[in-house]
Amino acid sequence: MKTAFIFAGQGSQYIGMGKDLYENISVCREVFDKANDILGFDIKDLIFNGNREELDITENTQPAILITSIAAKKAIEEKGIKADVVAGLSLGEYSALVTSEVLNFEEAVALVKKRGRFMQEAVPVGVGSMAAIIGLPLEKLKAALEKARENGIVEIANYNTNNQIVVGGEKEAVKKAMELALEAGAKRAIELKVSGPFHTSLLEKASIKLREELQNIKFNKPKVKTISNVTAEIIDDKDDIKSLLFSQVKSSVRWSESIEKMLNMGVDTFIELGPGRVLSSFIKEISREKGVKVKIYNVEDMKSLQKTLEGIEA
Repeated sequence: MKTAFIFAGQGSQYIGMGKDLYENISVCREVFDKANDILGFDIKDLIFNGNREELDITENTQPAILITSIAAKKAIEEKGIKADVVAGLSLGEYSALVTSEVLNFEEAVALVKKRGRFMQEAVPVGVGSMAAIIGLPLEKLKAALEKARENGIVEIANYNTNNQIVVGGEKEAVKKAMELALEAGAKRAIELKVSGPFHTSLLEKASIKLREELQNIKFNKPKVKTISNVTAEIIDDKDDIKSLLFSQVKSSVRWSESIEKMLNMGVDTFIELGPGRVLSSFIKEISREKGVKVKIYNVEDMKSLQKTLEGIEA
């Protein structure tokens, strides 16, 4: 068995995530309590009992998801299950870096809160947007984007699967890209509920501010194989990590290639750690397309933890 831990990004959050783990497992409790101390406010209460609007503010969302994901990681590791390789989509990459001990948890929580603020501030609310384009071949989508650029900046933000690609940019250009994609034969074009055009060149200002923060952090050599969003390759040199994280904010997330890389490495068991099961559905689609049989689990509460443990033992 070769196991990958994978971590979701922004959009997977919900009120109450991680609460079940907090109430039942002491190592999970420590994660949330430590985060409160680091951030200097009661983020635990926001996650468990707050209102969705406040949780959805990017500056809050990013640490909240990281905290919940690391709590889920602690829960599964306590049961003796370790990762052979790790990866995370966008924000989830920071949870992967904590897992591979490139970053310590304390630094990561403080850093992603700032990252969230930088991303939020880079483009005024209402100026940018993102949309998922489903069921359109890449070449046809690229042609639609080329035409849509007459209305402003629009770029590929996420290669989720061959069947689902996320675009982002200036609102009017994204809207035009959605129309053109549907005309070209896309099954669906869905505007995403996000506060900015993440992973596009419009995030240049955020990446510059993030680079300044990254200079103050010491990165360690990965102790677990870690796949980069930017390259879809294993990070070999710890000295590359700062530039990869700097680029990641404004570059396309190469998720489908990252999963293919893991499948080619012989990974047969994927465990999604943290809120939601979005990445699990992507892996299911990618592995099926490649004709590879894999086991896919998730851990976000006690029930899913138990189901995962039973599946792995079986």
